[in-house]
Amino acid sequence: MSDTKEPQYQPLVDLKRARGLTRLGLMNNQVWQDDPKRLLFTLSRYKFVAKLFSGRKRVLEAGCGDAFCSRIVKQEVQHLTVVDFDPVFIEDVRERADPAWPIEAKVHDLLAGPVEGRFDGIYSIDVLEHIPSREEDRFVSNLVASLEPEGALIAGMPSLESQAHASPQSKEGHVNCKTGRDLKNFMERHFHNVFLFSMNDEVVHTGYFPMAHYLLAVCTLPRKGSP
Repeated sequence: MSDTKEPQYQPLVDLKRARGLTRLGLMNNQVWQDDPKRLLFTLSRYKFVAKLFSGRKRVLEAGCGDAFCSRIVKQEVQHLTVVDFDPVFIEDVRERADPAWPIEAKVHDLLAGPVEGRFDGIYSIDVLEHIPSREEDRFVSNLVASLEPEGALIAGMPSLESQAHASPQSKEGHVNCKTGRDLKNFMERHFHNVFLFSMNDEVVHTGYFPMAHYLLAVCTLPRKGSP
């Protein structure tokens, strides 16, 4: 590759020569091929988490998939651990690891037990809808077991109403989508405070839940002896 005509852009070429080009993660590679705008929506969800957790010392992502967007959270927190129950995704995360952006990636099934350690922030984006309703309390209880008493948990999922527009591939894994009211009621079984947000495309707001494509629950003050 030749040098750029304008010198202010030469660092772009130098970076490519020195470190190569960043590769999309296994999951987001398909997103970029099939429906690129969806990547924007996912990135916006991670930015929401990053800003709310800014300055926290130890944060856990539960169900990270390819963790391509997790760097947005790492930008705002001191230490980030990401876990997924599928070794294929964790292998992909490790293959793309960048020493300049240290993220600890581990295989862990949250239905089998809590993640080792304590965290002052935990988030789970696009995971709860994959957990059968008979196991959802165990999933959240195991998250709470790793959460510091003063910590917060953020859970995001597609709304039940959005499933009329979901792709066949998405519907196959979405076994437990909820309405806004049902998500709030469920999370209140585990937390004293649950603040629910709506999301349409990349915009997070406090609008009418039945018209939301996506839901985000911000939860604080875990209940003792939750289900």
